[in-house]
Amino acid sequence: MKIFGKTVAASAVIGGLIVVALAGLVLLAPLVAPHGETETVGDIWLLPGAGHLLGTDSIGRDMLSRLLYGGRTTLGIALAISLLSFSLGIVSGFAAVVLGRYVDLLLSRLVDTLMAIPVLIFALMILSVLGTSVPVLICTIAVLDATRVFRLARLVAQGIMVQEYVEAARLRGEGLGWIIRREILPNAVPALLAEFGMRFGFTILFVAGLSFLGLGIQPPYADWGGMVRDNAQAINFGGIAPLFPALAIALLTIGINLVVDWLLSVRAQGQAGSMA
Repeated sequence: MKIFGKTVAASAVIGGLIVVALAGLVLLAPLVAPHGETETVGDIWLLPGAGHLLGTDSIGRDMLSRLLYGGRTTLGIALAISLLSFSLGIVSGFAAVVLGRYVDLLLSRLVDTLMAIPVLIFALMILSVLGTSVPVLICTIAVLDATRVFRLARLVAQGIMVQEYVEAARLRGEGLGWIIRREILPNAVPALLAEFGMRFGFTILFVAGLSFLGLGIQPPYADWGGMVRDNAQAINFGGIAPLFPALAIALLTIGINLVVDWLLSVRAQGQAGSMA
């Protein structure tokens, strides 16, 4: 068991280094990118070389620069979606438990209705009607993702509400707001934090998938999913341009998953210790 724990911790360090390295590079894109995001610098689909470390894309833009700027867009939008979805999901999930039967019934049936529709189809329908602007993209995915967060937050809050320390707070005359802030939320943080990491990884993949289908970030701005789509035909001509954004997506997702696995193991050990 100790060996397993050390292995998970070592994997988490590797995952954390991957995430920090990628996040640092994309945040410093204006300083480290050799060219502008939309600047045409050469012929199309040039192979990596001294002039362009990752080659060029479908219209002659520097792939390294596009990759760095595209990472800012992908990570920024995924983070905004995750924060908004967790805010909606946690507030509604806690409210369903704390406010009682009718609120719980209404919110649960609404969430069940939304979850009955395939997420990708629902997102494609909404984005096709309302457009693919960044605010619409963020709000659409956040609302759909909040349904998953709602179910977890509601489940965790239900388990906490029956604990003796919550009953003691009620007997002391503490209000619902105090109970949520001081009792439910602190004890729900480990589960919600692990879920945040996992949902963040899924969101990155989902945004990249929408961009690949043409309903995500629109040209001329870069994002990793759109870069895979724009350069997919390079494979037919012996180019490797689409492999770089695909590799970036894969590396970031793997790094996040390694950290989340560690968070889940820490949570499991904490639960086992409390039961003992």
